[in-house]
Amino acid sequence: MNHPPLSGSKLVWITLALSMSVFMQVLDTTIANVALPTISGNLGAATSQGTWVITSFGVANAISVPLTGWLAKRFGEVKLFTASTLLFVLTSWLCGMSGSLEMLIFFRVLQGAVAGPMIPLSQSLLLACYPPAKKSMALALWAMTVIVAPVFGPILGGVISDNWHWGWIFYINVPVGIAAAFISWRILKSRETDAVDLPIDKIGLALLVVGVGSLQMVLDRGKELDWFNSAEVVTLAVVAFLALAYLVIWELGEEHPIVDLTLFKQRNFTVGTVAISLGFMLYFGAVVLLPLMLQTQLGYTATWAGLAAAPIGLIPVVLSPIIGKNAHRWDMRWIVTVSFSVYAICFFWRSTFNPDMGFLYVMWPQLVQGIGVACFFMPLTTITLSGLHPSRIASASSLSNFLRILAGSIGTSITTTMWDRREALHHSKLTEHVTQYDPASVSWFDAMGKLGLGSNQQQALTQLQITKQGYIMAANEIFWVSGILFVLLIGLVWFAKPPFTAAGGDSGAH
Repeated sequence: MNHPPLSGSKLVWITLALSMSVFMQVLDTTIANVALPTISGNLGAATSQGTWVITSFGVANAISVPLTGWLAKRFGEVKLFTASTLLFVLTSWLCGMSGSLEMLIFFRVLQGAVAGPMIPLSQSLLLACYPPAKKSMALALWAMTVIVAPVFGPILGGVISDNWHWGWIFYINVPVGIAAAFISWRILKSRETDAVDLPIDKIGLALLVVGVGSLQMVLDRGKELDWFNSAEVVTLAVVAFLALAYLVIWELGEEHPIVDLTLFKQRNFTVGTVAISLGFMLYFGAVVLLPLMLQTQLGYTATWAGLAAAPIGLIPVVLSPIIGKNAHRWDMRWIVTVSFSVYAICFFWRSTFNPDMGFLYVMWPQLVQGIGVACFFMPLTTITLSGLHPSRIASASSLSNFLRILAGSIGTSITTTMWDRREALHHSKLTEHVTQYDPASVSWFDAMGKLGLGSNQQQALTQLQITKQGYIMAANEIFWVSGILFVLLIGLVWFAKPPFTAAGGDSGAH
């Protein structure tokens, strides 16, 4: 059933409500990263155990996101979105109330599972409310919240963990989520999409849960267990490969698939999804690495690490609406080319980081990268969803977002693993130069001796400096490689084929 586009105050309110829900959920995935040491300390757990707070949410979320398209057809998009948001509020509150790490991880699993449909459905519901001529603007506004939330996450996480109880990183979801659910239901309940009594694809569902769950566990546990030197990781990797390979074969022959893989027959969907996933993988790896490096090696507090990363969100707030307004005049491939070029420049810029750099040296690449971020989400989402029938938008959005989120996990795992491994290599090479025959070493130890430091103190300080330099050299190498990969990605986006009408073409809403 088709509904006419919304207008006036209703359109403003629904845009605000749907954007708030996206903001809240994306914020939640990054806000806990900064607060991990505080959470682990308060609950009497090692920081390595505390990473399960991130892992548990990621695994459950990765499984539930691709189910969105099927669930939306079964229950209706509006009902599913409202229920998801309210359950997210409830599980957030329970996370904040947790008294032990096990309890927190359990509630984070539930939170990740119920959060799955929120991002894809906010996208499809928003597009359904806008007239065809303004769908690009809708996507630009939606993308802006996806961009700004990861920036606010570390700042809020830092401020809360430095000044209040860590539970507040979850409690802040409660008022935002209730408001978003209330407004969305009030405005959209009369615009519910048709629910179809679809049979449950039990085998597809089981394969999805086992395959995606195992893959996410490989990505999250791999570094801790030394990857394929661990029997657990090898077993999980084999299970993931077999389950996902069989899932693809099964779903292509299934009449009512849990995941609609036929979407990949659309050239633009394939190009857009691959480009947004690989780009996000590189981008998110840096989002994790930068605060980590600032806090562990350069002595930044959680709050200051967040503030150093924050400028990335300033330019998109200004640029995104301009790009959205003029999208129908511009070739999306050129906008994405600008995005990837700016990303590459900023990553090459970061590859010159050094132990003595000041706050502004960290901040400037973040500010400039905002241009790349503003030209990233909206144009690539437009390419991905261009030419699809409105009834397929929820499925396309959930599959595309699933692969983007999974790519983010892969980026985090590769980045943190390579950072440690390259540091170990640089550490051993730098240590070789610390001898009594090396003039720089001699003058270094003489200087420390004059400061009154004993032999043990000199050794400890030297090790600390070598470690710091090793980690910064390792981060610079990762930034350099990321820059090269962004240059190569520019070629990929030109395989997309115009016209890039925003999702649903000329048809109105659902």
